[in-house]
Amino acid sequence: MPSFDLLHVDGSQGEGGGQVLRTSLALSMVTGRSFRITGIRAGRAKPGLLRQHLTALRAAAEITRAEVTGDALGSSEVTFRPKAVRAGAYHFAVGTAGSATLVLQTVLPALMLADAPSQVTVEGGTHNPAAPPFDFLERTFVPQLAKLGPQMCLALVRPGFYPAGGGRIEAEIQPVPRYGLGVLNLTERGEITSRRFFAHGAALPWSILEREVAHARVRLPSWPAECFAGKELPEAHGPGNVVFAEVTTPEITEVFTGFGARGVSAEKVVDGMANETRAWLASSAPVGEHLADQLLLPMALAGRGSFRATALSSHARTNMDVIRHFLDVSFAVETSLDGSALVRVEAT
Repeated sequence: MPSFDLLHVDGSQGEGGGQVLRTSLALSMVTGRSFRITGIRAGRAKPGLLRQHLTALRAAAEITRAEVTGDALGSSEVTFRPKAVRAGAYHFAVGTAGSATLVLQTVLPALMLADAPSQVTVEGGTHNPAAPPFDFLERTFVPQLAKLGPQMCLALVRPGFYPAGGGRIEAEIQPVPRYGLGVLNLTERGEITSRRFFAHGAALPWSILEREVAHARVRLPSWPAECFAGKELPEAHGPGNVVFAEVTTPEITEVFTGFGARGVSAEKVVDGMANETRAWLASSAPVGEHLADQLLLPMALAGRGSFRATALSSHARTNMDVIRHFLDVSFAVETSLDGSALVRVEAT
């Protein structure tokens, strides 16, 4: 086919990460628009397609029977020509600890607008430092997505930590037609109704989880003692360690996460998570920085909506730019003195 029918996407734009590819794939599947992306992950230490990006690409191609070039590890250029989206039962395996959640998020927009329900199983990493963990998808992102209409049930069959991987996520997706998408306006938080902190570990000494719980109580001193808990996972799931704080209001549940790593103390694992939690609590904005990035694409598909976030990252602004390549939408951003941002999405 001639090249002029392709939308060109610069993979090095903005923060130059893998989301430029994933957003392009998701919207190409939904719109049927073919594209060519160059400079894939040019902003990263190891540019080009890694295993999780290649898995997302091949998953999108399978669901749409797309014609693809450049689907190889390390590739910096890909051409993707989709056909119609096919609902069904799918199984994708990253083969490493690469993020299973990011693979799922790549194909979710198309399947949530398909003409029949779908079941998706993805194997790989479920709790990765550079990706939304399963707990965030299940308790933060999916409930907000449901307000637009699509319903999804997630199950963590087996956790997968870096570097071993081996996790398994299962998703059941009940779609709606695109014209049936509702509107999401998430600008007020409401009063906090519950708080919880968890420290989970697999194939690690129990003393590490005890230290994490103890330090979390120091960093979150106003939380009642019964909010804190540690849990040992089966050794076969490890080694791995994750801590997270969950705060619920009538409008939203936000999940803030910290990941254990070799050479990082239990206290430092908690500190990063606690800093993010405290910053959200100090703000009146309902949407955390990571959720802000995740909401942009489904709201753009709906063609309307708004949210107020504690901050808007360069990652989110890059995502806006990519979305505008595929959809006739505008993003209006009003930044307050405290750094929070009101984002409005409108069809143009």
